[in-house]
Amino acid sequence: MATSIRLDPNVEQRLDRLAKQTNRTKAYYLRELVNKGLEDMEDYYLADATMERICRGEERTYTLEEVERALGLED
Repeated sequence: MATSIRLDPNVEQRLDRLAKQTNRTKAYYLRELVNKGLEDMEDYYLADATMERICRGEERTYTLEEVERALGLED
C-alpha cells in the first residue's frame, strides 16, 4: 500500500543523510520506523483506552488472587 507523508525539512534531511551514508533507501528506513514504532504506539494507545474504560466503570481489573482462583492456581 502506498502512503504519502509530509516530513519536517530537518527530519527529511536527516533521513536523506542516513540513506546515503548506509546505501539504503529512505523507504527502507521509513518502513523500519513504522514497524518498530507501531508496536510501542499500540501498547500506549490501547493501554490508555483501557484505562479510560476502567475509569468510566466500563471495565474492571482483577487482583492476582482473583485470577489465580479463577484459573485454579491458588496455593
